[in-house]
Amino acid sequence: MPFEQLDYLYTPSSDVATDAAWFVDVIGGRLIFAIDDGGTRVAMIELTPGPPRLLLTDHLEGDRPILVYRVADLRAEVAALEGRGWTPDRSLEIPQGPCRSFRTPGGHRIAVYQLTRPDVLRHFEGRRDF
Repeated sequence: MPFEQLDYLYTPSSDVATDAAWFVDVIGGRLIFAIDDGGTRVAMIELTPGPPRLLLTDHLEGDRPILVYRVADLRAEVAALEGRGWTPDRSLEIPQGPCRSFRTPGGHRIAVYQLTRPDVLRHFEGRRDF
């Protein structure tokens, strides 16, 4: 298997607060954090004991989520994906580590990241800006 684990579903939301409340109040998920930073809102919801966690955000373009997979070695995995014909979309940093995103020919969005900062989520846990 090329990936270690699907850690996050990074999902667009037109109203993060309302969507997060629905996932908590109706589904029974656990709100890990709700951050408003410079007008950008992101909420993390836990729906199962293990991954993936749901990230709702208002700054993500489009209607499709990004499936965020953890890999052991980002450079090696990106090279392998490129060797199989995948074209990288963007290179970015997420709080957990470096990340590269891709789009499939059908428009699905996938990102791979290397967990270089494993304790960073503790910094955000419990934060409630909205």
